[in-house]
Amino acid sequence: MALLHQHLTALPDPSAEEHAHSERLSALIRAEIARTGSIPFSRYMELALYAPGLGYYAAGTQKFGAAGDFVTAAESFPVFGRCLARAARGIVEQLPGSNILEAGAGSGKLAAALLNELAALGALPQTYFILELSADLRDRQATTVKEIAPDFVTRVRWLDRLPEPGFRGLVLANELLDAMPVERFKVDVDGVKQLGVTRRNDRFDWIEQPAPPTVVDRIEPLALAPGYVSEIGLAAEAWVRSIGERIEAGVLLLIDYGFPRTEFYHPDRATGTLMCHYRHRAHPDPLILPGLQDITAHVDFTAIAEAGADVGLELLGYTSQAAFLIGSGLDEFVRASDPSDVRAHLALTEQIKKLTLPHEMGELFKVCAFGRGTTKRPNAFALQDRRSRL
Repeated sequence: MALLHQHLTALPDPSAEEHAHSERLSALIRAEIARTGSIPFSRYMELALYAPGLGYYAAGTQKFGAAGDFVTAAESFPVFGRCLARAARGIVEQLPGSNILEAGAGSGKLAAALLNELAALGALPQTYFILELSADLRDRQATTVKEIAPDFVTRVRWLDRLPEPGFRGLVLANELLDAMPVERFKVDVDGVKQLGVTRRNDRFDWIEQPAPPTVVDRIEPLALAPGYVSEIGLAAEAWVRSIGERIEAGVLLLIDYGFPRTEFYHPDRATGTLMCHYRHRAHPDPLILPGLQDITAHVDFTAIAEAGADVGLELLGYTSQAAFLIGSGLDEFVRASDPSDVRAHLALTEQIKKLTLPHEMGELFKVCAFGRGTTKRPNAFALQDRRSRL
């Protein structure tokens, strides 16, 4: 605990306005805890990130880029979107009149990049849907598309709920599942405990409670050692099942950081994967700064593959981000780059290093694709296929 507090002292102090905002959300969480004495961590995470008008993703604060708390591939590396467009082209062309649905579109940069590149490839979707619950992010996405892809503004439509069954085309979720609420558990000598959140000494604190059967049934077969702490992404699994049921024909493409189950619950990963991001500083305490920091957990891709299978989706591919991008034509952009334009060529090579090197984003980030009613597997998985590891 002392080491944790030493780490936390390095975090920048929030402004007075940020303190007031966090206190309003804290009061909401305290009121819910007061009714029963504690709440599951998944509920705390849901409120901290998505409480209307107060949660991290529901309030109007800068989240992405240098002025925010973290960066994503879509925000920082234009070549990422261009590669994704190459992968999307095959899906759009295979299903004439199909659409693209991006869930959780961030600032809108990926949507704009995809639209511009797909237009250049002659493979524009009929409609580009963005599923976004935050009014602030919707406004920002609309502005971004208008600035970067003005010719395609009329093709973009926003949704505040999952589409009706019968969707045809590509569903894309880039760094979405990691931000969905997770159940947290601890293995004890007398069984599996669910970690909840309570109030103690005028602050939020952890509390151990008997775990529900949904958690016990998943964790007991893993035979984890006493003291092991980790997460289960039940909300992410439910989301995959829900969107999968709505796909009549097309592909669900998921990009996120995570592991197969054997690696996710590895003995060396005994404190779990939960991590928080505040002004480009990562730390492990989700119970401070509610509403001001991002809270994430890695994805158990084995569980995601099982969720897709539950609703009849076919697992088309699973691989590293590096292999997927190379399979999507990353080398073509390198060959087309002019080395005599030193600044542009250097910028491109730096992007590629960040996206593909194993110690950067290349290995930690994975790409997983499911399909229904499709006739061929995306070419992006031709370089490397890791489905047998799930």
